[in-house]
Amino acid sequence: MSRIRAPKSLVSENSATDDCCADRPALKERPLLSFIDAVKVMALFKVLANDTRIRLLHHLVRNGEATVTQLGKAVAMKPQAVSNQLQRLTDTRMLASRRDGINVYYRVVNSCVAPLLDLALCLMEDEGKDGSAGCR
Repeated sequence: MSRIRAPKSLVSENSATDDCCADRPALKERPLLSFIDAVKVMALFKVLANDTRIRLLHHLVRNGEATVTQLGKAVAMKPQAVSNQLQRLTDTRMLASRRDGINVYYRVVNSCVAPLLDLALCLMEDEGKDGSAGCR
């Protein structure tokens, strides 16, 4: 069974991406998605189809964890608006939170989030290149 490999830009000594899809067969080896599985993937992409949520995820991947206030400052939004977006991401089990006094800290808990963001950037960056073989 071949394993899906994270792009080289994500692999480091302390990389958590090794855990992403470690026990799953490569995409080419999987059977065609069922209608129900395709709808679930579509629903996930709908949650990700929001510039604020993408920026929040990127901030959390870069910084490890942050409060709602810190995230609000990073994306220039009010904490309540950020909190609403974080709830959508938490519902997908990409994020988890912990409370410390009056602060709620959020962090990425799904090891596939960073590789997914990196692959999305790779697709976008390779978009204009002629003869591109894709991400390496």
